[in-house]
Amino acid sequence: MDEAELLLQLLRERSMTLSTAESCTGGMLGAMLTAVPGSSDVYKGGVVSYCNEVKHNLLEVPQKLLDDFGAVSWQVAEAMAKGAANVCHASAGVGITGIAGPNSDGTGRPVGLVFVGYADGNHVLHRRLELHGSRDEIRRAACREAIRLIADQIR
Repeated sequence: MDEAELLLQLLRERSMTLSTAESCTGGMLGAMLTAVPGSSDVYKGGVVSYCNEVKHNLLEVPQKLLDDFGAVSWQVAEAMAKGAANVCHASAGVGITGIAGPNSDGTGRPVGLVFVGYADGNHVLHRRLELHGSRDEIRRAACREAIRLIADQIR
């Protein structure tokens, strides 16, 4: 069983549902989850919120967070996770935002800086990642780390 299958099984065992909000991973985590047959019983859906307008208007990330901390921040990752859970009516949500490269975003933050947020009815938290490799490697590593973060929280 791969990590996505194990996560989906954990969600089933806990009678939980999950939704995703992805920026730098562009829907890759949702694709990994939906590649597993039967995932629709626990994976509710996802939002690819590549621009700040979608983060704010659809996921209800407060504009003040975007203005004060930028889209690539733990504050926004946590707000994205909460927004994902709310918009999809899931018991848990995950938000991924970062700089996958090949270039930085002009703010001085390095390529490979990624924040993964998690939210459920009891917890809101995040993990800061400093990933290395190509754009694709960074995106894949961010998804794997998001899966691990979710699994750690629901075990």
